[in-house]
Amino acid sequence: GKVIDLVIRDPEQFKRITVGDQIEASYAEAAAISIAAAPAAAPPPASWLTGRWRFAGSLYLYDPSIDATFSFPKRSGDGNFVVDASDIFDDLNGAFMGAFEANNGQWGVFTDYLYVDVSGSKSGTRNFSIGGVDVPASVTADLDLGIKGSAWTIAGEWRLQSTREATVDVLLGARYLDVKPRLSFGLNGDVASIPAASRGGSFEIKARNWDAIIGLKGRYAFGDRLQWYVPLYADIGAGDSELTWQVAAGLGYSFGWGDVVGAWRYLRYDLKSDQAVQDLTLNGPMI
Repeated sequence: GKVIDLVIRDPEQFKRITVGDQIEASYAEAAAISIAAAPAAAPPPASWLTGRWRFAGSLYLYDPSIDATFSFPKRSGDGNFVVDASDIFDDLNGAFMGAFEANNGQWGVFTDYLYVDVSGSKSGTRNFSIGGVDVPASVTADLDLGIKGSAWTIAGEWRLQSTREATVDVLLGARYLDVKPRLSFGLNGDVASIPAASRGGSFEIKARNWDAIIGLKGRYAFGDRLQWYVPLYADIGAGDSELTWQVAAGLGYSFGWGDVVGAWRYLRYDLKSDQAVQDLTLNGPMI
């Protein structure tokens, strides 16, 4: 037999239905096979229904490039040892991300956790400065730099739009940054004019920041069964930081057992000039 989709607005108008030239079925029998309800009779999207909690979680592998500026305090003397890490990090020791959300009707909660552990070394570089010290042009540095840290976002969400194809949520919450940069360095060249305490050493610093954020989170589905979708995310905030913001977008496919998503995420921090971490950027793909 054949399975057919029917749009039935007034069943009394249909007494018999012919499929091809030979197969017949009453409207009741055909409706039992497959019925696509008329738009006017469609139920509201499940995400708008109250009284039932809905949960979703995800885990990602993340491969970010990291750009940062760190200010390490010297053990003696004035000024700090400032390092531009833009071309130093080359060894990703580990990075992952997880997210979870729960909603009931238009209201919900959302949380996101990101962890990174990267390191790198650079020989003969000039990407540093020493506060209060005039570094001769012939002096270079051998740097061994690493950073471990996490960014945790938590927010309440309110569903601004919900259709069969798309959802849009407004987020209001906070993000916590916890990072620990570490540095070992040694200077090369004509270092006679540089104080002995500034010619080499090992340091570790910590930075912990809370920032309020506001953002949008959306999803647009397409395909004959709406199995493909585009996830979108953006937020912006400030607090202990002068400014923090992030964006993410990707492409996902829904299976019966779950979803597979590939996306790109960009997270930026502009911190205050007197802080140990002056700026920090994580930028890269995740799956």
